[in-house]
Amino acid sequence: MVEPIALIGTRDPALSPQPTSAENGIPVLRLFHHSLYELKRGVRALFLMTVSRPELELVHPKLVTQDISYFVQELNPAKVNLFFGSAPHVAVAQLLVTRPLYALTAEEDFMLGTLLGYDCEQQCRRFLTRSVHSTEAALAAE
Repeated sequence: MVEPIALIGTRDPALSPQPTSAENGIPVLRLFHHSLYELKRGVRALFLMTVSRPELELVHPKLVTQDISYFVQELNPAKVNLFFGSAPHVAVAQLLVTRPLYALTAEEDFMLGTLLGYDCEQQCRRFLTRSVHSTEAALAAE
């Protein structure tokens, strides 16, 4: 059976089937596959994705079959943080992430951000802002 085609700029919800759970996971899978590409090419060595449990079930088998190191941080019954990448990077991240990310010390936050490949200057500014002994240093950095 042929599906009716919606005109550009219009969408009739009655004609559009509801996406399946696999279709809902496609954006996550695109991001995940792009991350795997960056990992394999050496662009970055550690990745963090906040995903739902069904999304985790989509990506988990791929991590296992490709022998990629990972760990899962529980956030709530519906969501988790998925860290994955090179084994040494994942091991260090797992040592740092022993509590919610918002509760990390300025030093732990800086190290994790650096491992994740975030902009070094922004990480330095963030560290200076969060650090308790950096009021003078933060002013000097501006």
